[in-house]
Amino acid sequence: MVRQLLWKFALPVLVILSLAAYVTAPYVDRFLTNWFRTDVELRSRLLFNSMEYALVSLVRDSNPTNLAQYLERLTADERLQAVVVCDQQGRRLHQTAATPATLTCSALPASGQGNTLVEGGKTLYLSRFVAGAGSAEPLTVVLVHDLSFIDRRQISARDYLIAVMFLLSAIVVLIAVGVAWLILRSWIRALIGDIRRKSFLQELPLTGGSQREVLSQVRTALRELESAQRLEIDYRENWTPEALQHLVQEQLESPEMMVISNREPYVHNRAADGSISVSYPASGMVTAVEPVIRACAGLWIAHGSGSGDRDTVDKQDRLRVPPHNPTYSLQRIWLSDEEEEGYYYGFANEGLWSLCHLAHVRPIFRDGDWAMYRQVNEKFADAIVRAARTRNPVILVQDFHLALLPKLIREKLPEATIVVFWHIPWPSAESFGICPQRNELLEAMIAADIVGFHTRYHCQNFLATVDRYVEANIDHEQQRVRASGHACQVASYPISIEWPPTWLTEISAAAQCRANVCARLGIATDAFIGAGVERWDFTKGVLERFEAIEYLLERTPALVGKLVFIQIAAPTRSRLAAYMRLQEETRAAAARINERFKRADWAPIILLDRHHEPKEVFEYMRACDFCLVNSLHDGMNLVAKEFVAARDDERGVLILSAFAGASRELVEALIVNPYDIAGTADAIRQAWKMSADEQRERLRLMRRTVKENNVYRWAGHLLNDVARVRQRQRIAAMRDAVEPRFSSFTDFL
Repeated sequence: MVRQLLWKFALPVLVILSLAAYVTAPYVDRFLTNWFRTDVELRSRLLFNSMEYALVSLVRDSNPTNLAQYLERLTADERLQAVVVCDQQGRRLHQTAATPATLTCSALPASGQGNTLVEGGKTLYLSRFVAGAGSAEPLTVVLVHDLSFIDRRQISARDYLIAVMFLLSAIVVLIAVGVAWLILRSWIRALIGDIRRKSFLQELPLTGGSQREVLSQVRTALRELESAQRLEIDYRENWTPEALQHLVQEQLESPEMMVISNREPYVHNRAADGSISVSYPASGMVTAVEPVIRACAGLWIAHGSGSGDRDTVDKQDRLRVPPHNPTYSLQRIWLSDEEEEGYYYGFANEGLWSLCHLAHVRPIFRDGDWAMYRQVNEKFADAIVRAARTRNPVILVQDFHLALLPKLIREKLPEATIVVFWHIPWPSAESFGICPQRNELLEAMIAADIVGFHTRYHCQNFLATVDRYVEANIDHEQQRVRASGHACQVASYPISIEWPPTWLTEISAAAQCRANVCARLGIATDAFIGAGVERWDFTKGVLERFEAIEYLLERTPALVGKLVFIQIAAPTRSRLAAYMRLQEETRAAAARINERFKRADWAPIILLDRHHEPKEVFEYMRACDFCLVNSLHDGMNLVAKEFVAARDDERGVLILSAFAGASRELVEALIVNPYDIAGTADAIRQAWKMSADEQRERLRLMRRTVKENNVYRWAGHLLNDVARVRQRQRIAAMRDAVEPRFSSFTDFL
């Protein structure tokens, strides 16, 4: 009977599997060839990423001996035959010993693409990369892989496939015969009972050793899967500069990156004695964006506003920054006094800034200011086009000063990926309708690929404004605008700060900071100290906070002689009438309140009306008992997040305006309506009474929020969307290359 079963089941199975192996063999060979080539491409990318920094450093150090030794060590691997390094003018800087004679710098594959070259009976695979992208002197690197190992691997894989087919045949035959035998013997009922009590692996027709081998392989596969998942979670959740670099390299394939803004990240000023000093501007935009471009390298183009800026740049108006550890290039744009007056002080600040903030300052729009605004935007666009080294750079345009750039860039670099991030609020459609140039501004902005805001509410306001004033197709559910054949994504990206802040490594512990501040300003060490850190702007609610302090002192006599509020107010836009009035009113209010309540050795308000470097600001934040951020209207207000980051001692209270974007995230702060003077005063009183345990619990939660939602996460989410846009553009380009396009029915016929 067993022979009959073998004849009926085994022979057909063997015949079928043999035919299957014969038919699929060519496809398997083709699959293996493509697989190994893909492996070489991936290996080339990983090898280049690991060697890029060391290679650039060795070339810049002009040490050919060390460079040669380093490259020869790399080619010790049998698969990597040679490495060739060229400059951008096509000159060969170095090549390893086994470099093919026919390979020259003037005839190389396109960047990132692979070509094959046959020499000496061997097939060679060439991969080209650009090292030091964004620097003044990028390098071209060609990796030459020997593909002869593919033939050896294919033979091994084919032998392995044949062995697997025979093993499968044997297993199938055994299972078939076993099942048939059990059916004939009426054992099926007993088998079902056994299956309920035993595992599937125990029922396999394998020996004890084979079972252990299978189980070992399963466990190994599960461990590898778990490890991969853990790495993916770490990459997605714990955002660091390294994670951001990984995203730029892997998802975006290391594109040319540019940041464009009015304000520069480092300002050089000349002192009276002729010396030049560098300072870090008081700007939330710079605070957020500078760590990102530091991590990704690239080029930052900005207005050079410092008195010593021209003396520190090269012939291309560039310099390497940060000064202490250069990682990217800053290019400065020069503006005339007339341009700065009309573009910056006029249209951007008296017009758009006042329009977008609900701070009850009437916006002013002049035709002359608009002409200067447009002229300066064109100047920036020309500089971007001249600086671009590729046809499709990633361009990150920052804020309301440069709203016309997307359309101007699109006209000259149609393949560029353009992002506009609006750092201030976007008003309602009715409010924005006040702007005489609303249509031109909106049409220019939606020429970008992505328009970003801090909150979803501002996104909805923007979409409603476009819907009202521009002829476009709007998908409110997907938050996408389509006009003139171009799609623009509108999305919210809550901006944040670097974690941990660089400046924290340079200052003392919180207790020492408090001692330093008290000694410097003559404050009693047991005082109840508050701090406010702002640019001197009418949107920040400085006058309202002084009124709240006055109200509190009136109704809480115990705080008279004990409460000291330190207001750091960095002067800004001091040439504008509204700002000059604000400064006069602020000084007058501080003087009046101090005169009313002062004692011989105490005054409630200390006004520090000068620019403070970040290191100084963090010292005040670590010294105070509470930080008051009562903006009347704000996009995000990163001061609140900086205070949370500064308090690694988990002490202090944050009082935060409901009209600042940060209040959506830092819900453990004491949230106030800045127009409610009594409510703000009550929040200060609550901070005075708050226990150390409650302060600790609130700060722990807020610090976790800021750590998890740091600026690298903000940039990561934004650049992930940029990567999707570029992938969709590549798909569209491939589709257009295959499918014909007809402008009319006649063309179709």
